[in-house]
Amino acid sequence: SGAKVVSNFNKSNLYDSVYLPKVTIDKILNLLNRKKNIILQGPPGVGKTYLAKKIIEYLTDKNNFTFVQFHQSYSYEDFIMGFRPSENGFKLKHGVFYEFCKKAEVDSDNDYFFIIDEINRGNLSKIFGELFMLLESDKRGVALQLLYADEKFSIPENLYIIGMMNTADRSLAMLDYALRRRFAFFDLKPAFESDGFKSYQKSLNDDKFDKLIECIKQLNLAIKSDETLGEGF
Repeated sequence: SGAKVVSNFNKSNLYDSVYLPKVTIDKILNLLNRKKNIILQGPPGVGKTYLAKKIIEYLTDKNNFTFVQFHQSYSYEDFIMGFRPSENGFKLKHGVFYEFCKKAEVDSDNDYFFIIDEINRGNLSKIFGELFMLLESDKRGVALQLLYADEKFSIPENLYIIGMMNTADRSLAMLDYALRRRFAFFDLKPAFESDGFKSYQKSLNDDKFDKLIECIKQLNLAIKSDETLGEGF
């Protein structure tokens, strides 16, 4: 599915709906296309989730994505498959990622997007288990034996993963090298200085709004120069 992901939609709509320079948006799309896995990282409130949703809106049919949020107790059993109590003992239940991969597999002409919010809050090697290896873009379509089931499983070529991560979570930002190798990372910063936002602000022509923005910019500067905080906050 080569460069399809970047060419099959109307980019001008995307350019107009997020306050990022065109070159930045193109860079994100190209990274996603090449790596198949991307993590948008930045301070809380910078618009990571909004950007991910907008990208998906223009890349795919509305139903071709799913959204999960990782947390400390999120597990392989939630994500891939595991035994769950049932009326008469235990039953093997498929997880959200397994189901989504199967959905993408039977519709290979279309791109599918799996979005993971707070990706750094989960233990990734625990959550992905033996499928961690298959995340690499050149391992798409390669099949592996699953832990709980007598079946071979692969991550399809038309499945893309977008993760979001808060740079303010210092204690959680120690991501291992194996993860860094499998994902492209993109830093998002406050977009007050972007042309798109400036023209939006100008079009409002509102003193109250201008004062508010100036106040937030000053606050951001104070946070950035505070040695106990810094730009990630």
